Amino acid sequence: MGLPAPRIRKHLILILALSMLTAAGGCKQGPWALWDSYAARFIDAQGRVVDPQGGARTTSEGQAYALFFALAGNDQRRFDLVLNWTQSNLAQGDLKSHLPTWLWGRDKDGSWKTLDPNPASDADVWMAYTLVEAGRLWAHPAYANTGRAMLALIARSEVADLPGLGLTLMPGPIGFQHGRSWTINPSYLPMFVFDRLAVLDPAGPWHGIASGIPRILQQSARHGFAMDWVDYVPGDGFYPATSHPGKEAPPPLGSYDAIRVYLWAGMMDERSTGRAKILNAVPAMSVYLGNHDAPPEKVSDGGIPMAQDGPVGFSAAVLPYLRAMPHCERPGAQQLIRLSAQRDAASGLYGKSFAYYDQNLALFATGFLDGRFMFGPGGELKVEWTRS
Repeated sequence: MGLPAPRIRKHLILILALSMLTAAGGCKQGPWALWDSYAARFIDAQGRVVDPQGGARTTSEGQAYALFFALAGNDQRRFDLVLNWTQSNLAQGDLKSHLPTWLWGRDKDGSWKTLDPNPASDADVWMAYTLVEAGRLWAHPAYANTGRAMLALIARSEVADLPGLGLTLMPGPIGFQHGRSWTINPSYLPMFVFDRLAVLDPAGPWHGIASGIPRILQQSARHGFAMDWVDYVPGDGFYPATSHPGKEAPPPLGSYDAIRVYLWAGMMDERSTGRAKILNAVPAMSVYLGNHDAPPEKVSDGGIPMAQDGPVGFSAAVLPYLRAMPHCERPGAQQLIRLSAQRDAASGLYGKSFAYYDQNLALFATGFLDGRFMFGPGGELKVEWTRS
């Protein structure tokens, strides 16, 4: 007796998704449709990345990610627009001398300006990395010079030598030390980026930071789920943070920040040092997805997933991670089906509300899985458009 028709269709869809998930990019591809759709909706004519759900605000993170996607897509025109706007509006006209402020938008008086002058180190590191790699890939030394100057600023103002832990990237220059404890964001630490920075700037703190990332994840993801923010107490270890700058004592969670930990882990090269340790530090998400249709939006500090499914971007973010984890082909295919089902044909974007953050996660995940970009064993950026 054969399977009912609906089950046959579902089975065939699952097989197709499995083949898409396991296939890496091979032959040269055409224009990057998702990047073009993203730029059309979220990047204005000046090069400012606009977050509509955030009151039309702009963050240094959004600018940094846009620079990376423009480089991955060989889109130097948009790269220059985004870079020039960032430098002019977030860095007092000179990224070599000033790290970008993290938040820009409409003030209470109606004016558009910097709303919080503190830099965000994840954006700073991604931006510096992208600029140096752009200098190499596009043979444009000015980009690389700016990136290297940013690295010096980051090393001076956003890196701390923590007792018993060593060199660590702080989330920003101000507000993350509380007496004898420090607040860290694990999603700010994509190991492949720091591996590359250690090669580019061997005298800098990058190798020390990279070597500590597996330990941070192993000890802060106590139940196998990554947390958004964690507190480090010398001699006592890591605890899910109960508060962090700019927030009113939120409950400690693994949510919109932590989802990137799985994304970064999945994008590491198989030959990378520390890859196995990082994947083994956060196995709970893969176990959960073996029995659930979507990643949870929130995970408690006790490792208990909340009932609500995360947005479609969460499904995108876990795709590289599930491909890297053993025996996760079926959960990966299910997440790919969920992602594909929520793609809007007219706009080319994902989800019902086309949320800005979902598109960023989807650009990283699908661009990587399609082979448009990848990271070598030393963190070097490899882009599809350089292949003959």
